[in-house]
Amino acid sequence: MRLIVAMLVLTFLPAVSPSALAQKPSAQQPNEPASGISKQDADTEAQLQKAIADAGNNRAALVRNLKDYLLRFPDAPRKAGVYRALVEACQQLQDTTCALEYAERLVAVHPDDSEMMLLAIGLLQREGSQASLTRAAGYASRVLDRIEKVTPDEKSARVSVKDWQSQQDRFRAALYSLRGEIEKSQQGYEAAAKDFQQSYAVRPNAVAAQQLGEIAEMKSDYPKAVEEYLLAFVLPEDGPAGKVDRREVRKQLGNVWRQVHGTEQGLGEQILATYDRLGAVAPNLNPPPRNKGAKDSLSFILRNLDGSPFPLLPLKGKVVVLSFWATWCEPCHELEPEFVQIAKNYAGNANLAFYAVDTDEDENLVPAFVAKEKWDVPVVFADGLDEFMHVTGLPTVIILDRTGKIAFRMDGFPTKGFAEYLTSAIQDAVGQPN
Repeated sequence: MRLIVAMLVLTFLPAVSPSALAQKPSAQQPNEPASGISKQDADTEAQLQKAIADAGNNRAALVRNLKDYLLRFPDAPRKAGVYRALVEACQQLQDTTCALEYAERLVAVHPDDSEMMLLAIGLLQREGSQASLTRAAGYASRVLDRIEKVTPDEKSARVSVKDWQSQQDRFRAALYSLRGEIEKSQQGYEAAAKDFQQSYAVRPNAVAAQQLGEIAEMKSDYPKAVEEYLLAFVLPEDGPAGKVDRREVRKQLGNVWRQVHGTEQGLGEQILATYDRLGAVAPNLNPPPRNKGAKDSLSFILRNLDGSPFPLLPLKGKVVVLSFWATWCEPCHELEPEFVQIAKNYAGNANLAFYAVDTDEDENLVPAFVAKEKWDVPVVFADGLDEFMHVTGLPTVIILDRTGKIAFRMDGFPTKGFAEYLTSAIQDAVGQPN
């Protein structure tokens, strides 16, 4: 369940980190209120910056300072951002109660914030009380309602209509299953069964089938349980609603089959018949991600723009500079020319390699974009490397040392000093003087 919530959270806007709060809301001169900002708001903002600066890198101190700030300035202009930063900091401190409190405060301020609702769902499920589960189900319904009403006209320009629809179906299947599991934990089996059926109807998945099998088994409807467990066993283990344990499903299937037939005789033939029935569909429901099971960065095999393989292992012994980007990312468009120039500065250095790593969901957009921009740095598709390195925002620049370990990381694009900052980090990684 936590995997479902985590996956869904990542589909919405990234959280505002404390470092983002430290950025002034608009340009201004030192000790001078920005244009259009009252002196009171400027003073409130100055106190926020002080609270963050005084905490340094101490997350516990940050939480204390931000809580105190909210007590002193309950109507601060950036109250929502402070709530979000508190959620993130409290999660890092593993303080679930604190994270939940400010997640729900943020939802109250921004009732359309699906990301925070999903975080709240996971935290409420962890609490496990009936009241918490009821609130979690309510949030799930609100997110589902929002997803169901979205039209292709609202899709991001970074994805095609086909990819958008596929993504929407995965979201809906996961959300219906998520709400179904909450309802099931509250013993609302009829409502849960309807949601699992809806999840399966949107995208056939093993999680929904297994849950429907368990509900049928609880009702002693063993023929129905056999039917559902067969589907759960044959479908891919990992699908849009999460992952099942196929060994557990096999055990459940054997138990209910014996309830119906008195023996396991004939079960193997029925499994094969179900597989043949779904065989043409099941492999395409959830194609395995590229580089699944990769243990380190150098074990990844990426792809060049022409689709040819690009293994990273031959780069062992070199310092590798990676710029993660996407065609839809405006700050990436500003960063890449500087990144390309830095790469040109090191042309001929056999100890260094530079790559622009594309993270677009619709890869068809990339070749034409790169051709138009005329980048001289090799461009490769991320193929899971971005997830492996926890790249949750763009642009992100990462330097790998000669063994493939991360030696430097920069999230975001500072408008000043980027070239000097990255050059210094490269020199440190290479081990040469500036």
